[in-house]
Amino acid sequence: MSQQKPDDTIEIDLDLDELDATSAETKATYQEIKDYVLKEFGFKVSNLYISQIKRKCGIEVGENYNLPKTENPKVPQCPKEKEDAIKAALKYFAMI
Repeated sequence: MSQQKPDDTIEIDLDLDELDATSAETKATYQEIKDYVLKEFGFKVSNLYISQIKRKCGIEVGENYNLPKTENPKVPQCPKEKEDAIKAALKYFAMI
């Protein structure tokens, strides 16, 4: 390819039906999930709630670097209606 002139082109035919979506293409950001839940259900959800539900569904989440300083911190649990809304968003974005 280094011998080609800048005006040369290469044509490639790809059948998109045969290609699987990469993991990056099937992931929604936390902000996208928040926006979807707010728009569809009228709930504001936190990153904590989203990560709790992602863990429940077996989706890998990143490490939390903002760890509490106390030994037994009180961690709020996601309410059922917000859990259902987050699961609906995860299904919408084809993550579950």
